[in-house]
Amino acid sequence: MRIESTAGNEYKVWLTDDEIEDLRRATTSQRDDIIIQLGTFVGLRAFEIPQVRPVDVKETESGQYRLRVEAGKDTSGNGGKLRDAYLPASVERDLQRYQNEHNIAPRDPYIDLSQPGVRAVVRRTAARAAEVTGDDDFEKVSTHDLRRRFAQRLLIDQQMNPRVVMAVGGWDSFAAIEPYLNAPTEEIVDKAFREISL
Repeated sequence: MRIESTAGNEYKVWLTDDEIEDLRRATTSQRDDIIIQLGTFVGLRAFEIPQVRPVDVKETESGQYRLRVEAGKDTSGNGGKLRDAYLPASVERDLQRYQNEHNIAPRDPYIDLSQPGVRAVVRRTAARAAEVTGDDDFEKVSTHDLRRRFAQRLLIDQQMNPRVVMAVGGWDSFAAIEPYLNAPTEEIVDKAFREISL
């Protein structure tokens, strides 16, 4: 995990997929795991997670899933906007299972929490991950760090077209995703130094 200090005693945490799995293992409920998945694998913001409903899940003709996000942040300043986020099949299955087990109506949210409630779940889960792993850096993890991992996985690890990432993640400009493009993962840094045999 890589940590960057920012203004106001805050941090940007660059997680790996293994560290995401540590977070998921530290959850205490199916709901909390879904929150981690929606941030990490779908790229939802903390305020978008409580808005997700079963009726928002759509299957495409190719058998993939999309999640309609109706009130996404508009970084251009023109008010809210609509986007269809990519929904991995594994997350769709977990949402379906959660809906069935908790008898969630099609137009009711999966996650019955406020935005601060979602953030609190991530903070508590990160604190438990710090205890379990012995890595105190987990205590710095926020909901935005989950979204950061989503972007970095697609842009850096998978080298996906930035326009596709912008469309599914709700970014309006290259300037908005530029920090993710210029932040190499630990694996990329290690590989670069191995190649020059330092």
